[in-house]
Amino acid sequence: MKIPVLAALLLGAVLARVVAFSQSAATSNDTSKGVQWGSYKPNASFMHIKTDMGEVNLKIYTYVRYLNQKGLDGSYTDHSGATISLDRRQDIQLNKVNIQFPGWILDPNFRFLFYVWTNNTAQGQGAQVVVAGNLTYTFSKQFTLGGGVNSLPGTRSTGGSFPFWLTNDNRFIADEFFRPSYTMGLWARGTVVDGLTYSVMLGNNLSQLGVDAGQLDEHLNTLSGEVVWYPTTGEYGLNSNFGDFENHQELATRIGAHYTRSPEDRQGVPSSEAFENVTIRLSDGAVIFAPGVFGQGTQLDKATYNMTSIDAGVKQAGFSLEGEYYWRWVNNFTGRGIESLAFDQLTDNGFQLQASGMVIPAMLQVYSGFSKVFGEYGNPWDLRFGVNYHPWKNHVVRCNLEYIYTHKSPVGGLSLPYQVGGTGDIVYANFEVNF
Repeated sequence: MKIPVLAALLLGAVLARVVAFSQSAATSNDTSKGVQWGSYKPNASFMHIKTDMGEVNLKIYTYVRYLNQKGLDGSYTDHSGATISLDRRQDIQLNKVNIQFPGWILDPNFRFLFYVWTNNTAQGQGAQVVVAGNLTYTFSKQFTLGGGVNSLPGTRSTGGSFPFWLTNDNRFIADEFFRPSYTMGLWARGTVVDGLTYSVMLGNNLSQLGVDAGQLDEHLNTLSGEVVWYPTTGEYGLNSNFGDFENHQELATRIGAHYTRSPEDRQGVPSSEAFENVTIRLSDGAVIFAPGVFGQGTQLDKATYNMTSIDAGVKQAGFSLEGEYYWRWVNNFTGRGIESLAFDQLTDNGFQLQASGMVIPAMLQVYSGFSKVFGEYGNPWDLRFGVNYHPWKNHVVRCNLEYIYTHKSPVGGLSLPYQVGGTGDIVYANFEVNF
């Protein structure tokens, strides 16, 4: 643990020196009125500089993680009968660092977000470091237009709730299996009436990080959207978060509906360990574009992903119960040897359910959850129990300890605690800062 912790401390010291130097330079050289330094909003950002012409802020998210996968079986067998060995890990990682610079320029309604986001567990792999961002302009409460990199709002977890989840920086396997990911495009969002919001995005593909522009097809036809209703209180906590950290005294409720459609090309699918990678898999974890996945001499070149989900949740007095159901169908296949396929569509569905309670208000939270995929090539599932400790009674610092049992997980990756095909016990602990 010493090396990652030391790295984090050194990074913090360097940033502190940079900010201190900037402040000193501004004090000695900038005599203009209206300049402010040093303000802070928890879970929003540190204000770096604010003038009448614009504002630049600084926000950092990172965590140190201990992971133990030694309780997993050493191998699994896929639908073709092939036995695949697992590289079971036990390590300590400064798993991700996300440095954000949000703000506005010329007009408070014209906002920008630029960031550097690392996936340190995938050092040397594609898109291990991402430099990206987006621009938005708010015309009214009902309509904000944006462009750049954003998550497709196809499930609740991709609709803007990160990182305010019960579990630390990873999803239940059903959510990870069905969800879309980050891409580049245009989007609109807003509030139709109080308590009813929408978001819709037109993107390049299902998951663009790790995919260059030359690999994309010539069609701009990835579409994703959501409608969310808060029927009782008109809100559902910070970023519509999971769990009742806020200790609602009135019953808070949420109902959401999501849809995504994306024609996908084999060339435009990121590698299995690309940053925040999402690719279309069978329910035994096999990538549908892999050679021979449907038999000798077959390989898909194109397929259309369609997915819809509904979510609902209730929270009050520190307790919450939240769930989501997913339907996915993949069709419109083209490629080599597809005339031999006994099907023209793959259909999978599944669900997740999470429950939590604040044992000590704003400080100690316990949670559990379950998810399952009902698939064409198996019915994988996972079960979890976890504890969150907030020593300063806010979301800025969190200690997380979690136990996971996975049964034939269809998803996995170096940044995730679970592995493709994994069955067995996983334990991990995280120290997270988000300021």
